[in-house]
Amino acid sequence: MTDAGTRTAPVPSQSTYQSRVAEYWNAEENPVNLELGRIDDLYHHHYGVGEADRAVLDEPDPARRRDRVTAELHRLEHAQAELLAAHLGPLTAADRVFDAGCGRGGGSVTAHLRYGCHADGVTISAKQADFANGQARARGIDDKVRYHHRNMLDTGLDSGAYTASWNNESSMYVELDLLFAEHARLLRRGGRYVVITGCYNDTYGQASREVSLINAHYICDIHPRSAYFRALARNRLVPVHVEDLTQAALPYWELRAQADHLVTGIEDTFITAYRNGSFQYLLIAADRV
Repeated sequence: MTDAGTRTAPVPSQSTYQSRVAEYWNAEENPVNLELGRIDDLYHHHYGVGEADRAVLDEPDPARRRDRVTAELHRLEHAQAELLAAHLGPLTAADRVFDAGCGRGGGSVTAHLRYGCHADGVTISAKQADFANGQARARGIDDKVRYHHRNMLDTGLDSGAYTASWNNESSMYVELDLLFAEHARLLRRGGRYVVITGCYNDTYGQASREVSLINAHYICDIHPRSAYFRALARNRLVPVHVEDLTQAALPYWELRAQADHLVTGIEDTFITAYRNGSFQYLLIAADRV
């Protein structure tokens, strides 16, 4: 696979804040990301959707309970990745897709395995890009799936080269107009953009205490729901499907809160925010016009 006609890109940081984000992910070794990924070498940096099999909590053997809970959380996370991928199509093996804020690469692999397509992932973390490329080589798909240490706001990838693109829980790290302008540049006319994201609910008022705690935990800046639709419209991206996944996301967090070996301390905050209505989990699919 060629490098999609890329130009030489500068060190991918446009601000002091983005440098801090890169430092965070270069140092991150969170078991909730690593232990789940080791199950099948699909490393996802997002959360899960769907009904959880709570019977895993009843397992009497501690070691087996740990393994079963870990596997169930991974199943829910992969279900989320498959849900996003399902909204990218129809794609063929000749198509190219772009994964913005790709993390350790699980989303790009999921899309490739589903459609056979070429995929370029971009992350601001050199450590994540190296890890993801190693995973692609181990799978023997590095001729079709590649990861780049670049800024998703200024990728250096070819304009109009992509049939589909997405952000999976990475849009809260950047300004939406800059992000959507880059997606609109990369997508061909009629191309599909999909985002799954947490956003705060404008009808609730300002960002709640729980949203502020999530921001502090992940060094991010969660946008209001309305900001997504305004910024999409300004950048020639027209929503064709919007899905509120808030209720579908709760079982994942309720299970994770009981996984003593994986808890990070933010679980109850997510549960409270989803339940009190101040925080929502949305999927938005939009076409490039």
